[in-house]
Amino acid sequence: MSQTDSPRSSSARAPGAANRSTQSPAAAAKPIQIKVVLLGEAAVGKSSLVLRFVNDEFQENKEPTIGAAFLTQKVRLDDSVLKLDIWDTAGQERFHSLAPMYYRNAQAAVVVYDITRSSSLDRAKSWIKELQRQANPNIVIALVGNKLDLAGDSADTAPGAADASAETESTSVDADEAAGAEEGRSRQVAAATARSYAEEAGLLFLETSAKTGEGVVETFTEIAKKLDLNQIASNSRAGGRSGQLNAGNVNVSMLGDGAFGAGGADGSARAGTDGCAC
Repeated sequence: MSQTDSPRSSSARAPGAANRSTQSPAAAAKPIQIKVVLLGEAAVGKSSLVLRFVNDEFQENKEPTIGAAFLTQKVRLDDSVLKLDIWDTAGQERFHSLAPMYYRNAQAAVVVYDITRSSSLDRAKSWIKELQRQANPNIVIALVGNKLDLAGDSADTAPGAADASAETESTSVDADEAAGAEEGRSRQVAAATARSYAEEAGLLFLETSAKTGEGVVETFTEIAKKLDLNQIASNSRAGGRSGQLNAGNVNVSMLGDGAFGAGGADGSARAGTDGCAC
């Protein structure tokens, strides 16, 4: 995935008339901004999913997110350009009270669970209920089962009986976040089970592997297809921002943008209350 100008550098440069005359309408138009929030239990791989999507890379021993991290990526849908402002929230319970600040006014949410931990699906369901109760009523929600690379079976094959020892894993944050803690696990959540729940709740459903990249781009592609861009662009114009409407069949391509600022090793910036674009 090629990376282009960072949001900071691109916002600081105004295009000249010559540039505007040679650019296509889609390239010249200001992208439609889409706020996306990631929610889920600690250690399900939310940060790894975003890092794979934005930078096309994977860090084996990813440090836990503190508060939230903010990254951006641009995608093209036919003649429209979307700028996805992605808020990757911390999964630890002590940060739960901050979540409404990040999912407020979000147009999309990715609720992640770990297919090798059935308890993480229960936590995902709790997040979904909270979103349906308190978030934007038109929010597009995707239920995403991550760590597909650890499953010994295919996405549509029911797993065998879960190992009894897996049910007794430590519930402490340190144990959940420990490097290599997932080694030796097998699938505990059948794809059919999660898909059935998602269909009943009106959600998108996908399974992914942040490690291999499987299903990651598809997740954000399916979300983009479900967005009501006409309404979003209309709201943007009403708020003093312009956007270009989507038309015809959806064809998504990555334009690249990357993480905001010069934060940690993954380039992400930790979000403080003064930096929240909520």
